[in-house]
Amino acid sequence: MYVNADKSLQYGGTLTYPKTDSGDHSEKANTYPAVILITGSGQQDRDETLFDHKPFAIIADYLTRKGFVVLRVDDRGIGKSTGIFEDATTADFAKDVETSLDFLEKQPQVNKYKIGLIGHSEGGMIAPIVADERKEIKFIVLLAGPGIPIIDLMQQQIEAVSISEGKSPAEAKAAGHLMHIVWEEAGKNDDSATTIKNIRLKIGAWSKTLDTATLAKIKGNDTSSVNNQIAQAMAALNGKWYKYFISFNPQPYLQKLDCKVLALNGSKDVQVVATPNLYAIKTSLKKSKSPEYEIIEIPGLNHLFQTCMKCSPSEYIDLEESFSLKALDIMGNWLQKNVE
Repeated sequence: MYVNADKSLQYGGTLTYPKTDSGDHSEKANTYPAVILITGSGQQDRDETLFDHKPFAIIADYLTRKGFVVLRVDDRGIGKSTGIFEDATTADFAKDVETSLDFLEKQPQVNKYKIGLIGHSEGGMIAPIVADERKEIKFIVLLAGPGIPIIDLMQQQIEAVSISEGKSPAEAKAAGHLMHIVWEEAGKNDDSATTIKNIRLKIGAWSKTLDTATLAKIKGNDTSSVNNQIAQAMAALNGKWYKYFISFNPQPYLQKLDCKVLALNGSKDVQVVATPNLYAIKTSLKKSKSPEYEIIEIPGLNHLFQTCMKCSPSEYIDLEESFSLKALDIMGNWLQKNVE
């Protein structure tokens, strides 16, 4: 347990030491490289528990066996961490990680010159934000971290998830484009009446380009259905987190990095579609000062880095594997090569 400088928030977490550690954590103890694990979207505990899966517990155990100190922390308002999660944005979560970093740097068994971040999904969005601010971060690992503007990533997500659930490519593409129109216009101004009017005009013009069958399937010609989608999007954008999230572009943060980077994506990820996402990350890192980076698409893995079959989000609960050993080995080998 530890608190930040102004004592306003208290965090609960687990600090795991290398399996080879003697247990001597005094000032005279050996020091080790260290990582902070950063959770994805939604209120997560320190293990990033989803259904019966605890991927961060698995990653922590694996990395301690590789000689790393690992810190994983409960998000605001869950487990032993205080604070109100709903009032926070991604930028606030980045500050929480900086608090974790302050704590980690004070530990005598941590090598202060070999500290890094491993972020999954939104955590992979947070890691570059923190690394840009805190130059003591020497490496980051992005596990399905975003490389393209979130509004475009979410459009791709809708399309990919729809196809994984049996929708036709045409229907999936139309559903994604429809929501992109809503998000784009909703983010332009705070006048809800003007926004709704503009959304309806754009949807009306776009609907004329669709065939009747596709339009019917996405209910694009159903005024009540469209109004409901607009209302849901407008309500979501009233929330601080969602408004910040949907308008976020990770590319400027990636381009400012000057630490080593490993970016991993599962080829079957339908939440962060691998090929365009990794291409965008690579393009941004080429403009950065990163001394070393590697971009890897891992065949057959979903957003949680499970070996999947249907590969839709609804399948996460049915899969026995919590985190692919192949992904662990890629990450562990890269870390040993680039950190130790």
